[in-house]
Amino acid sequence: MVRITKVYTKAGDQGTTALIGGERVPKYHSRSESYGTVDEVNSILGLVRVLNDQQQPSLRQEKFSIILQAIQQKLFDLGSELATPPGKEYQGQITITEQDIQWLEQVIDKMNEELSPLTSFILPGGGMMHGFLHQARTVCRRAERQTILLSTKETLGKNVIPYLNRLSDAFFVFGRWVSQNFDESEILWKPGTDHPQNWEW
Repeated sequence: MVRITKVYTKAGDQGTTALIGGERVPKYHSRSESYGTVDEVNSILGLVRVLNDQQQPSLRQEKFSIILQAIQQKLFDLGSELATPPGKEYQGQITITEQDIQWLEQVIDKMNEELSPLTSFILPGGGMMHGFLHQARTVCRRAERQTILLSTKETLGKNVIPYLNRLSDAFFVFGRWVSQNFDESEILWKPGTDHPQNWEW
């Protein structure tokens, strides 16, 4: 399906990009914004996976790596689907399915079984993996918003938006699960906290 023989083509030098099927659109097109942001999520997950690989080897560390890589693979499938305009679908094209959403829900539920109920929201950044997972969560929310905008103009696969919604939920749970399993902090939001008096150095 993919054959890359040259890194640069100069075809985008005038500010356009080609969708699957050959149509050229501005690089700021809603479709480009959608799959480009999905690619951004994938890059952040790559950082999480590298950090996970640096953890002490364990069954949970190994399984988390498998989960992360499976999501990265699926995000490329999603990007391909988003890069395909209506009527330009090709034979053998992979699309996001209900089973993909259900798998995410199973992973979320399995991790959530091990976590205590939350009493407040969480401040991102209790550790490196925790921080990057919250970045992935917020960028995934942006991808969801951009994809919803695209859906007001063009037809999308019925599972695309639910998958992104569930994925951002997964990243939230992943952050909590990482804090518990890899000794990273979980700092809760305290509404109305006063400015600290000991901030000066």
